[in-house]
Amino acid sequence: MYQFCVSGAAKGESVEQGRHLAREIGIALAKAGHSLLTGATTGLPNYAAEAYKKAGGKMSVGLSPASSKIEHVYKYHLPVKAYDTILYTSMHYIGRDTLLITSSDAVLSIGGRMGTLHEFTIAMETATPIGFLQGGGGISQEVSHLLELSRPHRPGSVVLFSEDATDLIKKLEKELDIDNVNYANLYN
Repeated sequence: MYQFCVSGAAKGESVEQGRHLAREIGIALAKAGHSLLTGATTGLPNYAAEAYKKAGGKMSVGLSPASSKIEHVYKYHLPVKAYDTILYTSMHYIGRDTLLITSSDAVLSIGGRMGTLHEFTIAMETATPIGFLQGGGGISQEVSHLLELSRPHRPGSVVLFSEDATDLIKKLEKELDIDNVNYANLYN
């Protein structure tokens, strides 16, 4: 079982465009038996977390930018119901994003805005495999262009694209299985 981060817009146009894709990712992760991590935010990550729990997902973890549940709910106005546990990082959004990506084995990204772009760059800098589920608009639609502009990439970075949630997860699993071949017993 791997830990997959679901990254995507908390609000804006790509939330409307990608809502069904976020739900598909949540269901596909639950069926595959992986853990789900998000930034414990609204929008696409929360839609994925809700679908994950409804589909019987084993462990959903939210990493909050807040320092407490009270701050999470009343200052940041963020959800709590779709998570088995929430870690209150006190790191605001920038620190929370770094901890979220570096705590994940791979990232699944849908749509997105500046926060999603930030999480993408962290994944690239830390060689955390990232897959973009296409069709949700936003940053996810622009990443291939950004990659062309930023060649060459950091060694070891893996960026994948698909229009199907199950296919994207399988592609990332394959990459992770190759990277972790000597440690398979840790992930079973």
